[in-house]
Amino acid sequence: MTTNNLWLDFLKQQNAQIENNIISHFGDIEAETQAVVTDTILCDLTHLGFIAASGEEAQSFLQNQLSNDIKEVTEQRSQLNAYCTAKGRALALFRVFEFQDSYFLHLPLGHIHATMKRLQMFILMSKVTLQDATNQFIAFGLAGPNSTQLAQTIIGDTPELDDHCVTNENLLIGKIRGPEPRYIIAGNYGQVTAAWNQLKSHTTLCGNHAWSYLDIQAGIPQIYAKNAEEFVPQMLNLHSVDGISFQKGCYPGQEVVARMHFLGKLKRRMYLAHADTDQAPQVGDLVFAEDSQPDQGVGRIVQSHLAPGGGFDLQAVLQIASAENGKVHLNTPDGAELDFKDLPYSVALEREDK
Repeated sequence: MTTNNLWLDFLKQQNAQIENNIISHFGDIEAETQAVVTDTILCDLTHLGFIAASGEEAQSFLQNQLSNDIKEVTEQRSQLNAYCTAKGRALALFRVFEFQDSYFLHLPLGHIHATMKRLQMFILMSKVTLQDATNQFIAFGLAGPNSTQLAQTIIGDTPELDDHCVTNENLLIGKIRGPEPRYIIAGNYGQVTAAWNQLKSHTTLCGNHAWSYLDIQAGIPQIYAKNAEEFVPQMLNLHSVDGISFQKGCYPGQEVVARMHFLGKLKRRMYLAHADTDQAPQVGDLVFAEDSQPDQGVGRIVQSHLAPGGGFDLQAVLQIASAENGKVHLNTPDGAELDFKDLPYSVALEREDK
């Protein structure tokens, strides 16, 4: 039995409801949806997996492939990254951790195979090994008003800044952007289950949907198979959440990304919005301005989630002019209207140091 199956069985004993090897909830999804904004939650992350990159040239290999400066990733600091096509379109997004002499790329489970397959094409003679580490490296999330205090009880220390980490021999704790303090706790099966057992009586157990909701509120995007190659990283606001380095060397799509930064003006960006609808917006769904033709959307849904008060909160990349000049609707020009909300950060539309 693999470690991941052991983890699923471990959670199943605590009333976890499993669909397609992913924990959807712990018995009451409506209560969990409300708890994500009121309680300290312990959150399953089986919707995400890990690609491990190891070997003496792992750092230089990733440096030549990803949008950010991998040299800044240490056991004390994680980092968001985009993996792009030569045309600068994001194929995948992930957080990179360093732990026990390997780099771990954290991304949607269903997107691991395609991402690994493409990365493997560029290894050539490099001394680096890639493997799907989902069955060896286990992670869960901790978020909410008491999460900092609880995280500190695990290994006696807590990262104070977003993207920072603390580690011991078998466990990593990384602080992640969010409306409330939140942390990813990852490591080997024995240490992770012990940490979960230590925390569960002080928290509300939630399925992976809760983490996705917190990502939406934090303005952290995600790429799935349905929206791969749709967006240049800046359209996803990655330059505003430390997901791009404009000082590092070349990587696939770097010329396009750099040209937009140094010479262009951003025409599309990602917005946070609410839609009062009973039908869940899907990744890749079109959004329309009121005067749009039926087949001419002004943007697409990045991800969405049921909101605690009803309706759905979502992220959408759309034309800035359409967002500023008129009403925007889901799926059709007369569909549910988007009610735009403030992101927790500002988005630069032009290079700010000109």
